[in-house]
Amino acid sequence: MAFYKHAKFLSRNPHENFDLLQEPGVDAADAGIYRCEVCGHEIGIAQTHKLPPQSHHTHAAGSGPIRWQLIVATQN
Repeated sequence: MAFYKHAKFLSRNPHENFDLLQEPGVDAADAGIYRCEVCGHEIGIAQTHKLPPQSHHTHAAGSGPIRWQLIVATQN
């Protein structure tokens, strides 16, 4: 879970990019914090950089593959 101290630096945004589950190894559509929807592992990444590959971290057998979800986007 991502943390923050000052709420004045965050705004709610209903953009559909927050609902997408992205595959490992694809270009990040947005810069920000991404969370693995299976295990909760989080990473920070710049826009257009590749999301970490399937081998980035491992899941318990049967829990499913890595899928990245944008949880906090940065503003340019």
